[in-house]
Amino acid sequence: MESVLRGAAVYFVILIIVRLSGRRTMAEVTVFDLVLILIIAETTQQALLGDDFSIVNAALLIVTLFAMDIGMSYVKQYLPIASKVLDGTPTLLLSHGKLDERAMKRARVDKEEILSSARFQMAVERLDQIKYAVLESDGNISIIPVDKK
Repeated sequence: MESVLRGAAVYFVILIIVRLSGRRTMAEVTVFDLVLILIIAETTQQALLGDDFSIVNAALLIVTLFAMDIGMSYVKQYLPIASKVLDGTPTLLLSHGKLDERAMKRARVDKEEILSSARFQMAVERLDQIKYAVLESDGNISIIPVDKK
């Protein structure tokens, strides 16, 4: 039973930390992020297993973590507020060529990231060619170009 409680506790701690780190953190993984993930994995393994390194305990923890993940998906499905809290909502970063500096600062996104997404997605070069730029819940930036007439 202790392993199940450890697994649930570690699951929630990691979930909270990832959520607080922001959407952009999960959208692009840098070398630093990879190193951090490996360190977290090792630390998490020690916290989960404690002194019991048996296969039975490891299997119990794997089942616990998957059950927590499935359970959270059901919670988000039946409680829309939980989905908003856990996954976040899209954020409008730019509207009709004008940057929302406050939203960008909160999301830790700069003008160059928006322009990079615009060039990649729509071959758009300037802000005035963008109708909307939206930071999605998954950390990607969606670009809606200005209608060409």
